[in-house]
Amino acid sequence: MLDLIREFDARGGWNNGFSSCAHWLSWRVGIALGAARERVRVAHALESLPRLASALAHGELSYAKVRALTRVATPETEERLLAVGRAGTACHVERIVRGWRRVDRIAEAREAAARQKSRAIHVYQDEDGMVVVRGRLTPEAGAVLMQALAAGRERLYQQARGTEDVPAETPSMAQEQADALALLAETALHHGLDPGAPGERYQVVVHVDEPVLANPDAPGQSVLESGTHVSAETSRRLACDATRVIMRHDDDGRVVEVGARTRTIPPAIRRALHHRDGGCRFPGCGVRFGQGHHIRHWAHGGPTTLSNLAILCRRHHRAVHEDGYQVERLCDGELRFRRPDGRLLPDVPPVPPVPGDPIQALRMQNEAAGVQVDARTTCPGWLGERLNVGWAIDVLHPRAVGSVAVDG
Repeated sequence: MLDLIREFDARGGWNNGFSSCAHWLSWRVGIALGAARERVRVAHALESLPRLASALAHGELSYAKVRALTRVATPETEERLLAVGRAGTACHVERIVRGWRRVDRIAEAREAAARQKSRAIHVYQDEDGMVVVRGRLTPEAGAVLMQALAAGRERLYQQARGTEDVPAETPSMAQEQADALALLAETALHHGLDPGAPGERYQVVVHVDEPVLANPDAPGQSVLESGTHVSAETSRRLACDATRVIMRHDDDGRVVEVGARTRTIPPAIRRALHHRDGGCRFPGCGVRFGQGHHIRHWAHGGPTTLSNLAILCRRHHRAVHEDGYQVERLCDGELRFRRPDGRLLPDVPPVPPVPGDPIQALRMQNEAAGVQVDARTTCPGWLGERLNVGWAIDVLHPRAVGSVAVDG
């Protein structure tokens, strides 16, 4: 089963409206989302751990043991951890894995502290007047800087495209990085190192003509504040649950009237909506927070009432608007979702057929695969002695230093 899950995930068979393979597995098999995530994780981990995979396939290790061992096993430590699984009970394995992870956390904390201590930026002026910048940043700070430099390079590229002054030579990557760093410094000083209020910082402005909201095929604009074109369906999705400002233009395109800013969904209705739905209503989802979706869009005359609203997470709100999924509310108040091809997407999938004698069917499958399971196959080699977790970790873990993994 785990091999099938791994292959199914690799092929993206779940990517038909579900957020992940775990979400599809939870919906299709009826297990908790956390348990589904664990199965997907174990399935992928076993791809690089053939000994553990073989022991599980032949019934030598239980799924509980393999699930615990795959949290810490690597190709280098797989063989010794397999011996732990064969010798100990599931409880022993869990205790050793906890001690193993404790050693990992201690070692990672030491490495993180060393990285933090070694961070530095050196800025000095060279003999020819150029300023030299050299330094080391922590991984998270470095990731922010790299993203900011990439954004700076993109801004400079867009500015260069809008001018007729074409440089004689195309700047190198290093030169572009230097220009982007200068742009970042100028921008930070210009804004007084103030990133702005959160409400404005994360605001996305879309300009869309009223006919486009009502009919995606109608002529008119649908653009972001920067001028980037977005599809009419994207505008309709954003307009489902957003702040709305109506502007009127004259024949020359000049703004002649600006209405007051209003919420598409009033706060009182939003609170009632979240209380009623409790999260995304798409089958198999379960994300607690989402966006209000007008089942019949307000641009088509749909009312902003609880009966015409449903909570959808960002992914499934996009699926309904841009990917062709459909949702309707039935007479009894329940929602019905359909795939883009019109097939029904039920809240609970149909139960697969069960053989008349499932035990005999399982035995036949094992025999066909060459798997022999008897009463002693999964019995551990434990003889009742007390488990000394600290000593076991000192012997097994390559990064252990002293008895630091005493199990509480």
